[in-house]
Formats: sequence, structure tokens, C-alpha cells
Amino acid sequence: MFKKHQIYKTDKYNMLTVEVQGKTLIVREISDQWGEECHTFVSRPQMLHWAENRFRPEDFIGREEERHAIMEGFRAI
Repeated sequence: MFKKHQIYKTDKYNMLTVEVQGKTLIVREISDQWGEECHTFVSRPQMLHWAENRFRPEDFIGREEERHAIMEGFRAI
């Protein structure tokens, strides 16, 4: 049994979830632009490092609250 966390979901084509399977963290990113991407991490710090690089502050200028909410979602796992 694994635990699934939703980081964000704007609709059924744009969402990001994290599945916790023991020590393994599986990030599923679904977008209408790129389809589904799956990233597997063996530690929480590794996942957070990826998230910091994937959701860079410079990509969220004017949308800082949105980035903050996404990063808080990752940190809560």
C-alpha cells in the first residue's frame, strides 16, 4: 500500500502527484503539453532538490504564491 499526495491539480490534464512507496518517492507530472512524466527518487532531499530546480523562482515571477504553495506541498511529504 502506498500513500498518494496531490501537489497541485488544475484539471485532469494538468496535475502533479507524489506516491510514497516505502522509501521510494514517485513524482508523476501530467500536463496537456508534455503528457505524463514520471520521476523516481530514493530520498526526500533528492526529490526536494529536483523540485527546487523544476519550479525555479524565475519561472514564477508574478506568481510567487503559486510556487510557494507547490514547494510547501513537497515539503509536507
